[in-house]
Amino acid sequence: NLSSLQPPPLRLKETEKRARPARSSSSRRLRADVARFRGSMMDYLIRGGTDYVPDNWLPAQQLFASSSCLTYDDFLILPGFTDFIADEADLTSALTRKITLKTPLISSPTDTFQAKEVRKVKKFEQGFITDPVVLTPSHTVGDVLEAKMRHGFSGIPITEMGTIGSKLVGIVTSRDINFLAEEDHTTLLSEMMTPRIELVLAPAGLMLKEANEILQHSKKGKLSFLVAMITCTDLKKNRDYPLASKDSHKQLLCRAAVGTPEDDKYHLDLLTQAGVDVVVLDSSQGNSVYQIATVHYIKQKYPHLQVIGKTAAQAKNLIDAAVDGLRIGMGCGSICITQEVMACGRRQGTALYKVAEYALCFGVSIITVGHVVKALALGASTVMMGSLLDPGKYFFSDRVRLKKYQGMGSLDGNKVKIAQGVLGSIQDKGSIHKFVSYLIAGIHLSVLQSMMYSGELNFEKQTMSAQIKGGETRLY
Repeated sequence: NLSSLQPPPLRLKETEKRARPARSSSSRRLRADVARFRGSMMDYLIRGGTDYVPDNWLPAQQLFASSSCLTYDDFLILPGFTDFIADEADLTSALTRKITLKTPLISSPTDTFQAKEVRKVKKFEQGFITDPVVLTPSHTVGDVLEAKMRHGFSGIPITEMGTIGSKLVGIVTSRDINFLAEEDHTTLLSEMMTPRIELVLAPAGLMLKEANEILQHSKKGKLSFLVAMITCTDLKKNRDYPLASKDSHKQLLCRAAVGTPEDDKYHLDLLTQAGVDVVVLDSSQGNSVYQIATVHYIKQKYPHLQVIGKTAAQAKNLIDAAVDGLRIGMGCGSICITQEVMACGRRQGTALYKVAEYALCFGVSIITVGHVVKALALGASTVMMGSLLDPGKYFFSDRVRLKKYQGMGSLDGNKVKIAQGVLGSIQDKGSIHKFVSYLIAGIHLSVLQSMMYSGELNFEKQTMSAQIKGGETRLY
């Protein structure tokens, strides 16, 4: 009861009242207003109180208790007392029931991200490489260059039979072939490889940390096992990107989107073969028999795969179908027009809070879009960043560098000819490495989600003029 925290208003003694000269009615009203103000806040604070909460400061439960729905622009998070430094804030967030990320920022699902891209992600960084591309001494330099074009690397172990289980005889790396002329592409690898006697070997069963220490001290680029190898390049990536989220094999986590049509099942098979960790069901209406059937199909065929469903406010059906995460929002993305075209949806702030309140009781994580800090404060586990992380094509127009940005519900990206998204362009904002670190720093300086559920976090509604005033200093 917040009213119990407020002290009673100050009252003047009778003798003081009689001693004071008469004042005008307006003066008396002003003095009474000041007395009430001092009694409800100033005097309380002066007397050492610290728990005062003004009447218009609302916890989330009260903010979203009204029948009217709210967007992110309809409220502000009110500042509170800080007793920790920003770097102490833990940004580890749940993407699904079994997968956690070191930062709560993810890309939006897109149909341009296929099995080929999943393979690139999973091969970018690894711990023990247990399934390396292997060649024989009778292969040529041209075969190594072809493998590099296909897989993106040229560190290839050479075995007698060209398989991982046969005897290791050497290794070929980029240093062996980088400066060869085109006429040397037919040279046998037996002439170019680094022989086994010059390699740093270690026995099978060694822990990854011990293997990394051996590699660091050896000053070699590769550490070869009879059954696996590790690379110096992976050590550098691990050092340069400490916030990278990885699976149990030290490979980067990867997520891709699939639809509910029957022919998308083949796409699902390709993604799974490429090593995808999470699939997102892309559909504007999540509470449908098609999406629920797709969840059942995936869970039965690929029980290890984490599945994220799409819903607006009808989360129960998808949770009952065993989804591992929920995407919240219908028509709330920057290039989504579902609410305008279909006249369906719900304001994003209310939809997020209401669904998160229910879903988190079952350990189902929440993914959404929009204002990062406000979304996290209302219960989201991660926030999608469509235009920022979308792998669109760049081009110049009037000497301005732009990126093509296409919604999956647009006519160009949708098999059904009912547009629920648009195709457009956005201005290039620069290096993603610099911008993401800026966002992470901002999240460190903001709030913790647990404060919202404990009632420590307070909000204030904004008028339309306040929203306009607050947007005057936004930079692009």
